[in-house]
Amino acid sequence: MQLPLPTLYFENKAGRLLEDPAGFLRAHWSEQERDELTFRALFNHMVQALRRHGWYRILIDQRQMRAFSTAEQQWIVQEWLPRAVTEGGYRFGAIVVSEDVFTRLATAYVTTSVQGLPLVYRTFTEEAAAVAWLRQQ
Repeated sequence: MQLPLPTLYFENKAGRLLEDPAGFLRAHWSEQERDELTFRALFNHMVQALRRHGWYRILIDQRQMRAFSTAEQQWIVQEWLPRAVTEGGYRFGAIVVSEDVFTRLATAYVTTSVQGLPLVYRTFTEEAAAVAWLRQQ
C-alpha cells in the first residue's frame, strides 16, 4: 500500500513546505531571491508545522537554493535552531545539498553550529537516500 502524496502546508518566494504522510516535513528551497521576511517566514512555519503534528524530522531540499547570507546564517544558528528544538521538537534534518559550493559552505556552517543541541544533520546528494535515512530516525 502506497502512502498518500505530501500536501502543501506553506509556500512563499523562499520555498515551500509539504507535510509528508510518512511523518516528516519537506522543505523545498526556491532558486528565487528572497528577502528577510520571506526567509524567516519559511523557517517560522517549519517550527509551526513540527509542533502541529508532533513531528521531529525535516527533509531539506537545497538543490535549487541560493546560499544563505552571513546574516541569515547567524539568525538560523542563534535564534531559529534553539527555538526549533525547544518549541518544535526538531531532532533530525536530512539535507539534499546543492551543487553550488557557496550554498554548501553556508549550509555546513549552520549544520556544524548546533551548539550542543539534540539535533542531528546528515547531507545527501540523492533525495531517496535522504528519505530512507530520515524514516529510520
